[in-house]
Amino acid sequence: MNILIIGGGGVIGQKLGRALAARGELRGKAIAKITLADIADPAPIANSPVPVEAMTCNIADPASVAGCVTAETDVIYLLAAIVSAHAEEDLDAGLTINMMGTLNVLQRARALGTKPVLVFTSSIAVNGGEVPQPFTDHTGLNPQTSYGAQKAIGELLVTDFSRRNLIDGRGFRLPTISVRPGKPNRAASGFMSSIFREPLQGQTANCPVSPDFNHYYLSPRKCVENLIKGAELSAEDLVLNRCMPMPGRVWTIQQMVDAMTAVAGPEPARLITWEKQPELDPILDGWRMDIRAAKAENLGLEADASFEDNIRYFLEDDLPGA
Repeated sequence: MNILIIGGGGVIGQKLGRALAARGELRGKAIAKITLADIADPAPIANSPVPVEAMTCNIADPASVAGCVTAETDVIYLLAAIVSAHAEEDLDAGLTINMMGTLNVLQRARALGTKPVLVFTSSIAVNGGEVPQPFTDHTGLNPQTSYGAQKAIGELLVTDFSRRNLIDGRGFRLPTISVRPGKPNRAASGFMSSIFREPLQGQTANCPVSPDFNHYYLSPRKCVENLIKGAELSAEDLVLNRCMPMPGRVWTIQQMVDAMTAVAGPEPARLITWEKQPELDPILDGWRMDIRAAKAENLGLEADASFEDNIRYFLEDDLPGA
């Protein structure tokens, strides 16, 4: 079993690579090799029990894609993307990476004729607008951002290539992942990690929305677990609808801050400032949060039990000694 993680240099790609290496098998077969591919060389996985290769891959370049997606590739995780605020600021960058990059990977799999399993990470940004809530597995896509539109196109392509038996695809609309470790990125939802990540390390962070703002969340640990479960689903499990929401929980900012206080005491919350960022409003206003992930839940994917767990996972996985 050879596994390729495109976007293997990112937070989820790195965690997924380490989890798969520790697991040693996928879809009932021993893992022979994991390849981490990204626009810049991904960090290696230290002391891996299975061989792990790191390589550069620019999914905007078909020749670069051909260099990493080979006839020996059994499972492809397609995680690479230009994130929400970046895609909104730069339409061409979003189209090049999120839309054409996805198509390049699918076309490479089609050309090989090997029908690899492909796990595509979409986004809850594919929902929105005047479509009534709750959003279910059968809600029509109505994105209100360029990022959401590009991810919706990716979902349609994954479904169509699967229908044509060119890949064995499945796509999951990720909730906002919190608490993300590392440096802030250009996602509009980035503050939903920074207002916990930085205060838990004694640093200030700003929240640009009110305490009653609610959103749909999942921890990195549960996201990785779900991506592994998602790869193991059979075509018979998935049937015709290949893309679906990944389970998450809806909490307000205040509920999340209270959860951090319950786990880590009152000091971190005192490091949060509350100043509006008007430039985020057009994106945040398009988000809708009543999401029901019934199909994924029935297939064994899971949400976090509480946001206290999200905080604990961050302390355990990403702040050793905290």
